[in-house]
Amino acid sequence: MPIRTLFPTLFYEDRIADAALIADLEQSAHMLAQEDGAGRAWSRAHGYRGYTSYASLNDLPARDPAFAALKRRLDKHVAAFAEELQLDLGGRRLKLDSLWVNVMKRHATHSGHIHPHSVISGTFYVAVPPGSGALKLEDPRLPMLMAAPLRPDTFVYAEPAPGSVFLWESWLRHEVMPSDAKDERISISFNYS
Repeated sequence: MPIRTLFPTLFYEDRIADAALIADLEQSAHMLAQEDGAGRAWSRAHGYRGYTSYASLNDLPARDPAFAALKRRLDKHVAAFAEELQLDLGGRRLKLDSLWVNVMKRHATHSGHIHPHSVISGTFYVAVPPGSGALKLEDPRLPMLMAAPLRPDTFVYAEPAPGSVFLWESWLRHEVMPSDAKDERISISFNYS
């Protein structure tokens, strides 16, 4: 009896192995965490253990050459992933909609969420000390399974390393697992629409 695979969920994993770019981005992330008072205030108000520029800065590629260089590389990765997803873009390309820095302290986490109003979301990892925690991805069928028994792959954990690029469709629910690292985990998250 033949069985077909229907409606697969694709997850993109690659690397940007550019030590100089990663070092520049790490330096920039620390500078932003010190100088962005609005981002620090938002992080405190929302119980974010560390710093995020999510709600304070929306022009990082125009503000800093390291982020502009990262954007150029991400554009290529996102274009390749969109092609693999067989998205009908009508001859157009997806464009970076938002990009933000995350500097997470020990025990920091980000609960399950999606990224509405975008097509592809992702994260680039700058600093990933041992014990940083994985990206947890949820089976999108989970809310529809009702009385079905659990499956062993209800959640998938993607372990990042410095230079990792993870991409997924923005509707895919995901969360950042708690960090048990002594040092800060630094990542750059983004949306394309």
